[in-house]
Amino acid sequence: MKRINWAFQAAVFYLFTWAMTAIPQRCTHAAGHRIGRLLFRLLAKRRGIATDNISQALPFMKLHPSWTGKFETADQIALETFMNLGISIVEVCRLYHGKGDILIDSIDVEGRENLAAASEKHKGLIFVGGHCGNWELMSLSFKKLFNENVSAIVRHQNNPYLNAVVEKMRMSYGNSVIYNKAALRPILGVIKKDGAIGMLADQAVFPENGASINFLGRKAWANKAPAILAHKTAVSLIPVFIHRTGARHVLTIHPEYVLCGDRSEAGIQRDIQALSGYLENFVCAHPADWYWVHRRWKRAGEPA
Repeated sequence: MKRINWAFQAAVFYLFTWAMTAIPQRCTHAAGHRIGRLLFRLLAKRRGIATDNISQALPFMKLHPSWTGKFETADQIALETFMNLGISIVEVCRLYHGKGDILIDSIDVEGRENLAAASEKHKGLIFVGGHCGNWELMSLSFKKLFNENVSAIVRHQNNPYLNAVVEKMRMSYGNSVIYNKAALRPILGVIKKDGAIGMLADQAVFPENGASINFLGRKAWANKAPAILAHKTAVSLIPVFIHRTGARHVLTIHPEYVLCGDRSEAGIQRDIQALSGYLENFVCAHPADWYWVHRRWKRAGEPA
């Protein structure tokens, strides 16, 4: 019975993605706004998590140098976040069915020279980002924009049929996937071949896998894998983020992050705090472009 349910869920998902491709390109934003508003109403638990997270972070963000002042309340940011997610859903469906060239061509790139400088070292690349803007679009665009295949670190879906559909879609633009369980060996293999890894390192981790940092004014556990891998392999760590601006996207590639040089736990913590600072700056500048609906601060002695 479980397999029948899994197959049904995968079929519904696939049909939904096809339906989204029927939407004219000019109507993508309007359709995405409607989907986002619907999700905002239906997903009460996620809406509550997002609003609570934003409420607790907003006083810190309003005092941050990167704050843009576009929003006044947590509710405004939460609604705009869901609408951005709705647009991203429509965009990703189009990407997954081979209609992504227009989307990729709508990306303005800032910092190409930073990627070129890191690539010239031939030590491999780890793109360190977060669930910001349309992060799937960012990942799938690297082949067309930079002729760079990216191996993305992803979570295996519980539904194997759905996982097969999503995996095929994620690999349709020249990328490959590495599942986060038992990921170390394939990651090292990619780095050894001077390849590129994509890592979204903005979700809560267990203390044994993380470093305790300050993020948006609160304690949080952050994944320390990027710093550990860089210490072991000398791979280049490149902070990258994408945000939406009207009908276009802006992909920002920061200069390579240089490790502090201390391999102790304290040194790792300093590096992860510094890397998290890039995300913190992004969120304060583009608060509706971050995925507020996950419990970022859990297990860190702070309210979830």
